[in-house]
Amino acid sequence: MWIYEKKLQYPVKICQPDLKMAKYLLTQYGGPDGELSAALRYLNQRYTIPTNEAKALLTDIGTEELAHVEIIVTMIYQLMKDATVEEIEAAGLGGNYAIRDGALFYTDANGVPWTATYIQAHGDPVTDLHEDMAAEEKARATYENLLKLTDDPGLKDTLRFLREREVVHFQRFGEALRIVQEYQQAKKFY
Repeated sequence: MWIYEKKLQYPVKICQPDLKMAKYLLTQYGGPDGELSAALRYLNQRYTIPTNEAKALLTDIGTEELAHVEIIVTMIYQLMKDATVEEIEAAGLGGNYAIRDGALFYTDANGVPWTATYIQAHGDPVTDLHEDMAAEEKARATYENLLKLTDDPGLKDTLRFLREREVVHFQRFGEALRIVQEYQQAKKFY
């Protein structure tokens, strides 16, 4: 059912350390519209989706979002590589360092901890798929903003990849919505 290749879905090649950018990327790690929230949302919602095709789509995208979490973490670690305590503190990451040293914790860029309230699931497949499409658009917009915050060509390349995956996911959720609506219409008709 699931195969894990021990390599990133897309290579991360950071050109230079940038602790402020690492802090900004935390929003896609543990923020409300980040990759963890998306993965858990889709993997949870798949159980109330009425068709196998749409259910498989949520499973595929949910597991891909977990791969994106791995990419985000890799970018953060590369951006922070060899940083001094003074540099960490100057970037506004001193609180995290005091509690966790170099470990990450699911927070957004402002240090707000991740919460399960970020995950929406209503049990109505049409409602949930609209929520999923909106989540992908919010993530796409966040990647657009992150691209404006860096000049690092390697980082920009990876951020563009992630942004484009959000566009693809939005389109795929549109397909799932069509499939579910056709199923519901056929069910009412008969």
